[in-house]
Amino acid sequence: MTSSPAAIEAARPDGSAGGAPRGGGLLLLGLLLLGAAALAALVVRADVADPPFQALDERWLTWMGGPHDGAYAAAASALDWFGGPFGAVVPLALLALLLVRGRRVSAGFLLLAFLGGNLLVVQGLKHLVDRPRPAHPLVRVDHGSFPSGHAATAALLVVVVGALLVPAARRRLWWAAGTVFTLAMMWSRTWLHAHWLSDTAAGAAAGAGAGLLVWWLLRPALERERERAGARVRIRGRVRDRREVAAVSAGGGPGRTG
Repeated sequence: MTSSPAAIEAARPDGSAGGAPRGGGLLLLGLLLLGAAALAALVVRADVADPPFQALDERWLTWMGGPHDGAYAAAASALDWFGGPFGAVVPLALLALLLVRGRRVSAGFLLLAFLGGNLLVVQGLKHLVDRPRPAHPLVRVDHGSFPSGHAATAALLVVVVGALLVPAARRRLWWAAGTVFTLAMMWSRTWLHAHWLSDTAAGAAAGAGAGLLVWWLLRPALERERERAGARVRIRGRVRDRREVAAVSAGGGPGRTG
């Protein structure tokens, strides 16, 4: 779900503006992903016990039948923990870092993306659909199986970090790594019998779509903030160079021994 930004970014010839696509690409992709999640929600809501893709969900869950121990258990438990309590620590730490560095627009982007994506989109769909979870989940779960909040948080985190911290020239690699991370989170939720496969796909689409929409909304402000930060770095560099020149001149030049 999160690899799609790489495709639209590759279509941009100059790679400027932080790697964001021209022509409303962020808006279009965000709407498509959110629309796909919403459409799936309506389909599931029509028959929560037996949606059209229930057979595929049950077949996948059979493949995830076990044994639930060893390295797979450790990996799934780590991802469950990351998407739960630790999943809140990462955005909060990033928020604090952005505020310390004076990047208030970026901090606002992070807050809006996570609050909107998790509270408005994911929780809204959960209450709308209220799909029963698979029987006998291996971890503690709340109400509503559709969509997966863990998958949504993973995809949303990939988009937000890619937009704020990853240089445009390296974003293709980031989208690829983020896709692997999101797929791993999707696998862990089904391996733990906490979600159906379709729940995780919809969650990833909802999280990525929400992040892309907020990115599109705040892109001009983010670009201005990035330009101001770059200008401050250049000014500090020129001041430092002038001080170094003045220090050398005051010392009589680099070759003078006194």
